[in-house]
Amino acid sequence: MILFDRINNPAFLDTHSIESDLSEGKTVVIQFSEKVYDDKILADLNMLCAKNNELLEVRFYGHYEDKGRFDCKILEKLPEVKSLYMDCLYHVENLSSLTKLKHLHTLSIGFYELRESELLNSDNLKSLQKLLLFDTRSKALKLKYLEDYQKLNYLICCGHTKNIEALGELSNLEELSLNSISKAPIGFVNKLKKLKILKLILGGRSNINEIEENDMEELEIIRVRGFTEINNIASFRKLKKLQIEDLIQLNELVFEKPLQHLEELAILNCKSFSLLDGLDKTESLRKLWIYKTNLDFDNLINKCLPKSLNTFGFYTSKVKVDKEIQSRIKSLGYLNRLEKA
Repeated sequence: MILFDRINNPAFLDTHSIESDLSEGKTVVIQFSEKVYDDKILADLNMLCAKNNELLEVRFYGHYEDKGRFDCKILEKLPEVKSLYMDCLYHVENLSSLTKLKHLHTLSIGFYELRESELLNSDNLKSLQKLLLFDTRSKALKLKYLEDYQKLNYLICCGHTKNIEALGELSNLEELSLNSISKAPIGFVNKLKKLKILKLILGGRSNINEIEENDMEELEIIRVRGFTEINNIASFRKLKKLQIEDLIQLNELVFEKPLQHLEELAILNCKSFSLLDGLDKTESLRKLWIYKTNLDFDNLINKCLPKSLNTFGFYTSKVKVDKEIQSRIKSLGYLNRLEKA
């Protein structure tokens, strides 16, 4: 479990407390939603950044009193920052100041009116290990420059599809979240041999049949419009966790071949979902969570559930029905998903 400590709009920095948290492995987020920072607090913050690693995160967001406008000139007072988040912002000024930061490990960019399509061509960004690219109005950000980001192991890409095939060159990428990239081909994923976690969120597509046999361990498909099938689930031969959520046109999931490593399965708010078959082929399944589907509870428990299953939640959102189901689940010897094993 990753522990966070968020400090919002501080008037001063308790450096002793912050360093104590960091020494315990906690992530400390010092964030500003308003222009309350002055030279003194920025100098103290920069000193903290110089002494500590990427677990110390600096975030600028909101700035609604200035209509979401953020002046990157302020970054010149934070030359030692390693983890920098600038998101939920509307306009950006003096973005060139970002290119002067030489120690960045993590960068989050979320300016809706971002117009600098060549931003990712900045040399100082090519050693990033973690990158988050959020929505912009123009969607013109050129992803082709990511080919040179060979240290990158974590990427969130929201809405940007220009030269998206370049993502296939990220040879060290381990976690990828593709958000709102409707109709963009995702066959480049097959080149990412170190990829362990893939998330598809929002946007629209009918399937992920482009993805071939792989070594991924976690797959999430959430609120993707028009998604109707997962016929290639057997291609995820080392899958440990599968979550499908808010897929209103998905009707079934069938494990036709053994998935020996699958430990967790969640099917959430998929209202047309009426068939879950082949669970006996998931011999390592420990946790199963079903919520607001069209599955029949009696039919499900009368099937051959894996002996490894110990945590089982089945919810319809109808209080009386759910109470009865949970009682029956408990009588079968399963833990509720909220209980400790």
